[in-house]
Amino acid sequence: MNLIAPLITPDTTLLDTSFTSKKKLFEHAAELFARTHGLKSADIFTSLFERERLGSTALGHGIAIPHGRIKGLRDACGAFYRVKDPLEFDAPDNLPVTLCFILLVPKDANERHLQILGELAQLFGDEAMRAKMRDAVTPSDLIALIASWSS
Repeated sequence: MNLIAPLITPDTTLLDTSFTSKKKLFEHAAELFARTHGLKSADIFTSLFERERLGSTALGHGIAIPHGRIKGLRDACGAFYRVKDPLEFDAPDNLPVTLCFILLVPKDANERHLQILGELAQLFGDEAMRAKMRDAVTPSDLIALIASWSS
């Protein structure tokens, strides 16, 4: 089952973007979700930033999965970022992040939220898949790659 592919679109799949910090990345994501899902950017930024303060969402191998709960959101949604200049994320292996999937879920999400996070961890745990994600040419290519993946 692939819970990830339906969460992203060409508009929420950004390749080779540059940010000076993860705070700037979160600000960009907050604006992106506000524009694409009609949410309040301040709520999104606060949710992502507060979750990150609890502990890094970096997994290692240049991967991070920042996530937050958003009041008023009906269904989970995501944004995929491949950053041009690696970002410091306090990863367990001390490597900076180049692939980032930002996940937003409804405030009261429970089981589905955990299933999506688990699937993201499996997806990003696949070394060959990480290499393919780093080589994808267009957002559509990356979405098709994720859609073809199965755990």
